[in-house]
Amino acid sequence: MTTLASGTDTLTRDALTVLQPGFTGTTAPDWLLRRLGEGLASVGLFGRNIASPGQLAALTAQLRAERGDVLVAIDEEGGDVTRLEVRNGSSFPGNHALGAVDDVELTRQVAHELGRRLAACGVNLNWAPSADVNSDPRNPVIGVRSFGADTGLAARHTAAYVTGLQSAGVAACTKHFPGHGDTAVDSHHALPRIDVSAEVLAERELAPFRAAIAAGTRAVMSAHILVPALDPERPATLSRRILTGLLREELGYDGLIVTDGMEMRAIAGTYGIERGSVLAIAAGADAICVGGGLADDATVLRLRDALVGAVHAGELPEERLAAAAGRVRALARWTGTKGRPAEDTHGTEIGLHAARRALTVTAAPGLGDPATFKPLTEAPYVAALTPVANIAVGDETPWGVAAELIHLLPGTVTGSFSAGDGPESEAGESAGRAALQAAGPRRIVAVVRDEHRHPWMASALDALLAARPDTVVVEMGVPQAAPRGALHIATHGAARVCGRAAAEVITGAIGR
Repeated sequence: MTTLASGTDTLTRDALTVLQPGFTGTTAPDWLLRRLGEGLASVGLFGRNIASPGQLAALTAQLRAERGDVLVAIDEEGGDVTRLEVRNGSSFPGNHALGAVDDVELTRQVAHELGRRLAACGVNLNWAPSADVNSDPRNPVIGVRSFGADTGLAARHTAAYVTGLQSAGVAACTKHFPGHGDTAVDSHHALPRIDVSAEVLAERELAPFRAAIAAGTRAVMSAHILVPALDPERPATLSRRILTGLLREELGYDGLIVTDGMEMRAIAGTYGIERGSVLAIAAGADAICVGGGLADDATVLRLRDALVGAVHAGELPEERLAAAAGRVRALARWTGTKGRPAEDTHGTEIGLHAARRALTVTAAPGLGDPATFKPLTEAPYVAALTPVANIAVGDETPWGVAAELIHLLPGTVTGSFSAGDGPESEAGESAGRAALQAAGPRRIVAVVRDEHRHPWMASALDALLAARPDTVVVEMGVPQAAPRGALHIATHGAARVCGRAAAEVITGAIGR
């Protein structure tokens, strides 16, 4: 194990300790190993770093050969947001599916199994769960990542998720404080603003975070959102009123506070990552998440030097930086006391079980009970009406039902259709006509994701159903639009297991 580099002073080590950088590649680069020797205490992993469980275990072992107590963090929510299974889709449904089932013990079991798999690969900090109450159905970045729009439901499932994950020895990082659900803006692209009263915030947004704190969450992630009722000037990540006054003093939270990714435009486009990082630590954050986009040694050095320079300039109290570094080390000590849980053979199918329970199946008006639907026995055409993926989900991870239908009905054909660049109504009609032409005489399965947020998607479905009323519709986002089609299946998420569960209903292959 490498010791701290000679000449690296306490202040510089503390500045490195509070950073959670990323890197490229499936093995640790030399610069990262060198910084671990100089005081860096955390590393963030993304889909680009993972090829297989065995490779991931080797990578985390490589990191621990340099620093045995390193925090290895990952953004593994399950469902739509997966890094472990970025190339195939998750074996676990996401929060919205679990909220649709509303069985807190099931949520705990799913989170435990997810945590067990992370721990087996050497990951000990998960930037999850999302505790956001998805109160704005137009929300472009939370959506199915939320347990739902009901505050009580979100609170009890957030607590269950934290409990399950941490029972596997992986620290939970509950996000996005003080709540990113009531916004129609994605903070990856701009600075969202939530204009509700402090009373509404206390009753709605904060309830899941109170539940997470009561459940013992080891970390909380801040949101890059402006909440004027709490602080009219600075976004939560940079607000002392919110991070110290509200989260620490009012809610009594004493664990690690992690920022959301500092290269997101809500911060990088307004304050810059160096100034933003200094302000975040000064406000009460303990760890700076960076590396989703900027993933190199130069970024680490820029942030390290910005923090050290701010202390020398009197802009950041040295004791505040030291306290932040101390909380990082305290979390590392907690993870070091947790042994890896034994494999639970009963938990390996828990994801598919949960996905099946989450389905809402509705027959077309006039057709009565969905049980009267006759399962498909011949290979269909799957028309995926595909929206632009948000950055949190990414466009690497496959979604839909085609792969599972191909398995159950060999010969299934699929095509993807999008809005293009024209007016949405024309784009939708064009996509619908194109899908009809491509399908030919085959039965059509139309797959959508948040139909209610995409007028072009609704128009495409109009065209498909007008010509082919026997079309089966699968909604893999938030099911806000009215059910339609010969059969409508709401999966409450686009994880691979959600596609499997829907395909079983379409083919009548449940249990096969």
